Amino acid sequence: MTVTARAREIGDRVEAFVRDVIVAYEPDPRCRSHGPSEDLVVEMRHKAQAAGVLTPHILPGGSHLSHAETAYVLTRSGLSPLGPLAVNTAAPDEGNMYLLGKMGSSEQKAHFLAPMIDGTARSAFFMTEPAAEGGAGSDPSMMQTTCRQDGNHWVINGRKAFITGAEGAKVGIVMAKADEGACMFLVDLPHPAIRIDRVLDTIDSSMPGGHAEITIDNLRVPADQMLGNPGEGFKYAQVRLAPARLTHCMRWLGCCIRANEIATDYANRRHAFGKPLVDHEGVGFMLAENLIDLKQAELMIDWCAGVLDTGSLGTVESSMTKVAVSEALMRIADRCVQVMGGTGVTRDTIVEQTFREIRAFRIYDGPTEVHKWSLAKKIKRDWKDAQS
Repeated sequence: MTVTARAREIGDRVEAFVRDVIVAYEPDPRCRSHGPSEDLVVEMRHKAQAAGVLTPHILPGGSHLSHAETAYVLTRSGLSPLGPLAVNTAAPDEGNMYLLGKMGSSEQKAHFLAPMIDGTARSAFFMTEPAAEGGAGSDPSMMQTTCRQDGNHWVINGRKAFITGAEGAKVGIVMAKADEGACMFLVDLPHPAIRIDRVLDTIDSSMPGGHAEITIDNLRVPADQMLGNPGEGFKYAQVRLAPARLTHCMRWLGCCIRANEIATDYANRRHAFGKPLVDHEGVGFMLAENLIDLKQAELMIDWCAGVLDTGSLGTVESSMTKVAVSEALMRIADRCVQVMGGTGVTRDTIVEQTFREIRAFRIYDGPTEVHKWSLAKKIKRDWKDAQS
């Protein structure tokens, strides 16, 4: 896909900033098991703002780059696990900004979206619920969190799980079900009615605030903080869904590009059995397979971005892309660790973290198996339609 001059100029500045400034932060002790600390995020964003690369995918006036242009920029922001945080293209904020930019009222944009765009407010998306309690996960129709209208407010009760970035977030998007169907609310955080029960210890560590279990106890939300109308929550979730799946692919592609660079450098410098590792077929072939998987991932992302740029919801295409890219990146990350041997499992480089983050990526935004199941249902529907 042809890269526009605008995207290339923005993306190349983002890449230079990430490589020249942010990579140096990777061994910072403020990078912790539940994600980078708030003061580290603030420090990096101040530098991004000074460099003119903060929130680069949203243009002055609030319009977005096209999805194809976003792919070029976000891939480069992902060259370090800290890059998306530093330049404000990270999940869940990027997807939440996209949703509010598309569907928020002018008042909602002014109050909730503006501080997210300027990088002073992080956000959290409250949809997933505890599996042990039978709540919503890959099947959102299982949602148990409820909302009921009480005058000019709505009252929300329920439990949520795996809520990324809830600790330290200033903006919350809460999903609950009413008699009319699913609803989506905008909430100022922290809020006394939203309690963080615990932050889970997980395999990944790139997102500030980690992933929390939440109790929502009689949360009262003004009616004008509902996004859209009662019963439209799943419709709005669909607006966010495919682009957010795709931007995950973009960012982690960037991280795997960098991991492969590190593994390639190691294989060319490290000698064993009388020659550089890269000259051993078992190692050289792994790096060759990485190049193939990197290019296939890039092409899938570009294809899906092109579909979204036509105005399509891209539900099927984003499912296909999420499966293909997450699985390809998992193979790449695994090979990078293998090529580097003992060094690959240490935290001396980002290769070890990349492996952990990509392993988690195969689950969030829909596990591979759920996407394949959904695609198989479509295959059956299409076959039946062709017979009639």
